[in-house]
Amino acid sequence: MHRRTILISSAAAAVAALTGLGIAPRLSPARAAEMKIYPDDHIMGIESAPVTIIEYASLTCPHCAKLNIDTLPQVKENWIKPGRARYVYRHFPLDGLALRAAAVTDCFEGERFFAFLDLLFKSQERWARADDPLKAIGQMARLGGMTDETFQKCANDQAEMDRIVARAKDGQETYGIEATPTMIINGRKVQGERSYEDLDKILNAAANS
Repeated sequence: MHRRTILISSAAAAVAALTGLGIAPRLSPARAAEMKIYPDDHIMGIESAPVTIIEYASLTCPHCAKLNIDTLPQVKENWIKPGRARYVYRHFPLDGLALRAAAVTDCFEGERFFAFLDLLFKSQERWARADDPLKAIGQMARLGGMTDETFQKCANDQAEMDRIVARAKDGQETYGIEATPTMIINGRKVQGERSYEDLDKILNAAANS
């Protein structure tokens, strides 16, 4: 069996748990203040920001990569840094490889998490299409200061993968997440890759509502 097939199959049961759920109604803007933030969420920006963005993305999703490479840098510069928005990233793995990559990413904390996330999105086509994608991720993790021992532990941490899947299920049940990328902006569900201009209008509307 091809190594990549083995890799994806090893986490397939966990990812399969994301399917077959009913889709809940989207959260209304009036209930935006009820958007739950978890202690282990990956967050940029200040808590008092008037706009909260929760992004659900899969590390193997090309549209997620494009959104994170082309659009989010401007959102960070114009909305997050000035304190106008708070950004929360959540994994929504679409396959076993994305799930394992997410588990490795979660072993980095704070700014290092977002730096490694950016690296994976920017080099997605290279590592995701590699004959041994996990090895390719490991090479990048070492560049980020992770030891081989830590990488192996993180890439095979079943408890962490279960937590990621559980959080993705929560996204399905709470916000009706069914595809990536999907953002929840002050309670409004925004699906698909968006240009900065488009997203800026949505963020302004959320800030002024």
